[in-house]
Amino acid sequence: MRPWLILASLGLARVAFGYQFQAVATLGPDLVGLFHLSYTAFGSLIGAYMLMGMFVALPLGFLGRRFGDRPVLASGLALMVVGAAFDASATGASGIALGRTIGGIGAVAMIVLQGKIIADFFTGKRFMIAISVSACAFPVGVGLAQIVLPPVARAFGWQAALLTEAVPPALALTLFLLSYRQPAAVASQPRGLSWPTKRECLLVVIAGAIWSAYTSGYSGYTSYLPSTLTARGESLTMIGLVLVIATWGNVPATMLGGGLAARFGGLRIFLIANAALVIGMTGTALTGGPIGWAFLVGVLGSIHPGVIMAVGTLSARPENRAVGMGLFYSVYYLGGTVGPTLCGYAADRLGGPDGGVLAAAAISAVTVPLFLLHRKLARHETMLARA
Repeated sequence: MRPWLILASLGLARVAFGYQFQAVATLGPDLVGLFHLSYTAFGSLIGAYMLMGMFVALPLGFLGRRFGDRPVLASGLALMVVGAAFDASATGASGIALGRTIGGIGAVAMIVLQGKIIADFFTGKRFMIAISVSACAFPVGVGLAQIVLPPVARAFGWQAALLTEAVPPALALTLFLLSYRQPAAVASQPRGLSWPTKRECLLVVIAGAIWSAYTSGYSGYTSYLPSTLTARGESLTMIGLVLVIATWGNVPATMLGGGLAARFGGLRIFLIANAALVIGMTGTALTGGPIGWAFLVGVLGSIHPGVIMAVGTLSARPENRAVGMGLFYSVYYLGGTVGPTLCGYAADRLGGPDGGVLAAAAISAVTVPLFLLHRKLARHETMLARA
């Protein structure tokens, strides 16, 4: 029972991550006008949440190795709460950026260690299920932000809306502290620094680039979709419905994708999903009918996150996994910081937020050659190669 409670706390933490990341994008139509932001500056404000990740992910992996998972991950969740408080007390864009940076550092600590913790408690088919649960929790938070934040902002103001960011990480922190106990096999491992081999580092970096391109493209889509649909005259109800389909549709899709990958192979599932993702984003940017395109992105285009996460987590051996995931997420955060700004630049150059959605489709397409490269280099006698 304890492993599933721990998984629930990690899933809730990932919901908090999605909620906090999406908060500014959801309030974008208000914030862009209020602070007179260009779309490039708006993208930078979104990317501020990921800014420090490229610098602190690897050190946090070492800290997890040295001091254990519990204190490092719990400290990260606490920082997410603190960052939300800074957001809510801000009086301008720079104050929001500071709060997002603080919360983002906390999210790094949680994200770097969550894959390792799942691998410590789950093996075999249970691992694929557990990692898929973690992967699909992020878009749940994104969709929840679209449902909660606009009505709170209308009723109490944008600062009150941003204060709600503190609730999910506070709940996750409480459940994690109550449930987590280090497994005996992990406790017996030496706490000294251990660096992955050159081959492990190469595989981890490539896997991190795959995850970075996938999440940057998906986040670019969800970040610029509200502004795109607002510019087209769509109602808040329609915008909320589209984003819920594109995000909450991930939950059954990602869970189903883990089973499909085990049966038909991760490569087939990955290629089908990525094609649906790129087509759905491109269709959203260029044509009408956002509900149909959202279904393509959020359901068929979301059956492979568990496959990507499995590839990343298993790229390093258990004793090197904490540091390996730090390296994995250093690459991920680099893309997560740059991606929204690139989408914003495209939006400015193309004369509207739909340009940001189109750029998100282009970023998503980069995952295919990276995945094929990783598959070629991975050892075929391992589960990693089959994933």
